[in-house]
Amino acid sequence: MPLAPLVNSTPARRPAAPPQPRVLLVFRTRHELSAAALKGVAHHEATRSPWTVFLDDEGLAETDQHWIYTQKWDGVLSCHTSAALVGACAQRGIPLVDLDDSPTFDGVCKIRPDNNTVGQLAAEHFVDRGFRSFAFSGFSNRTWSVERRAGFVAALENTGFACALHECDYPGTDTPEWQACQLAELAAWVVGLPKPVAVLTCHDLRAQLLLEAVARSGFSVPEDVAVLGVNNESVRCELTSPALSSVALNPIETGFQAAGCLDRLMVGDSLTAYDIRIPPAGVVARRSTDHLAIGNRGVAAALRFIHERACQGITVEDLLPIAAMSRAQLEKQFRRHLRRTPHGEIRRVQLARIRQLLAETDMPLKQIADLTGFEYVEYMTVFFKRMTGLCPSVYRQRRLAAASDTPPIARTGWAAGFPTATPTKLAVS
Repeated sequence: MPLAPLVNSTPARRPAAPPQPRVLLVFRTRHELSAAALKGVAHHEATRSPWTVFLDDEGLAETDQHWIYTQKWDGVLSCHTSAALVGACAQRGIPLVDLDDSPTFDGVCKIRPDNNTVGQLAAEHFVDRGFRSFAFSGFSNRTWSVERRAGFVAALENTGFACALHECDYPGTDTPEWQACQLAELAAWVVGLPKPVAVLTCHDLRAQLLLEAVARSGFSVPEDVAVLGVNNESVRCELTSPALSSVALNPIETGFQAAGCLDRLMVGDSLTAYDIRIPPAGVVARRSTDHLAIGNRGVAAALRFIHERACQGITVEDLLPIAAMSRAQLEKQFRRHLRRTPHGEIRRVQLARIRQLLAETDMPLKQIADLTGFEYVEYMTVFFKRMTGLCPSVYRQRRLAAASDTPPIARTGWAAGFPTATPTKLAVS
């Protein structure tokens, strides 16, 4: 009987998978914002096609392009971008996405904070607390500082307020001598400001120096001078005395969007005019702005009552015994101190809460109406559409659509809605 032919039992080799893109990440991880942006990059990589990455966690490629020229890279993401790095990537044909908050380079995709909206949020934060005197301290030779100042000043001017300025050229590196000089200048400047005054600084480090200057001048924070920083570097903000309020940027979303942009560049898409501004996440309020700058005790008491109970269905009549004045007097004093009516303030607080619940929960509209002081969901829907131009369901769908492409991030205050890109009236009447 003939033997059966031998059958090769070795399984067929599968075709090799295409190589993963090799990406250089230039992020100084000792900086809190850079580390947070990396989380956004990691989230994008986990939900899309993976990369092979090398993390330059000291940002050496900013000044030394040895790694660019001696290794094969399919793309570069950089929080610390220099002209030399841009030139090296261009020479080797490597796609580069720049996350540095600095002026753009020709032909380089840029993802950076919306600094104009940062200033607007700061203005809203202070106006909500009844301040009528405002100031800004920053750097006249840094674009991001100028943009934050411009947004702050424009929002205040649009509501009828002026803003005092203290600006200087930043030398590029802090020295003890420069710090001492600035401290003396800021202390003298603070003395001349009307009190109480609300001051926005260009970033948290500048705010920290201002807090020291205020103490040196013999004034109190926040009772005489309320101070707000930018970047929300949590460790720095908690270490200051008092703890520093700050406008939180959105570095996680910045990193996520930058990774998506690089993915597109690495497959050949042309995005040479790509310059995306990422709105801030909101104001993180701490002790340095925890003050109602309202000289009228009745208005201050009514305002506290509104912030505590606006979503419990209160009316203007409920405020009268709290404020110890007639309705006509209360209306007049609210317009004088806040430039809006008591009813407008109640509705403003309710609107912010509705936005937050729509964006951050899957509660049905009936439950949201109950939690925000509306007896009927239909009335809440009409009110929300009149104030925002959107039905609650449409607003929620848009928030969910945005969230599906970006990682979750905590938002506070006005950032529970959509921050506007142009100055708007801060008062709600």
